[in-house]
Amino acid sequence: MRWSTIAITVAAALPVLVFVAGQAGLLSGRMPDDLGVTDGRLKAPSRTPNSVSSQFALWPGSPHRELAEVAPLPLRGDGPATIARLRQIVQAMPGAEIVTVRDDYLYARFTTRWLKFVDDTEFWVDPQAQVVQVRSASRVGRRDFGVNRARVEAIRAALAAGG
Repeated sequence: MRWSTIAITVAAALPVLVFVAGQAGLLSGRMPDDLGVTDGRLKAPSRTPNSVSSQFALWPGSPHRELAEVAPLPLRGDGPATIARLRQIVQAMPGAEIVTVRDDYLYARFTTRWLKFVDDTEFWVDPQAQVVQVRSASRVGRRDFGVNRARVEAIRAALAAGG
């Protein structure tokens, strides 16, 4: 067999192999063990450009500011009412699974349909700043192609619309 034939065969098989790996859960990554709020902070943004955080400034030395920094969400009523509304919004989104919900905190996992990539998204009612801090990050991969930012901005728009 010639090298060009081998290259074409590999190139044709690769997408199928990636799809099968995704369906088998091999691309979902491992759940971080340090999610939640610690000392008034959500987990730091990723070192790679595949996350967004409203608390970016609290983590000196974090790279990719232009990609990772996002504004916190406004409160709509009090903290528990805002978290309840966020829960409704998130539950209606494709691939969403609510994992943890408290009066001041919401953690959801978003799983892509075909390749089963997982993003972890957290919301925390910050009593000092009177806003909802947010962090959304991909578990695997170096880039997210703006998916986490787009998701947070869609949630912000739905929260502002009240619907």
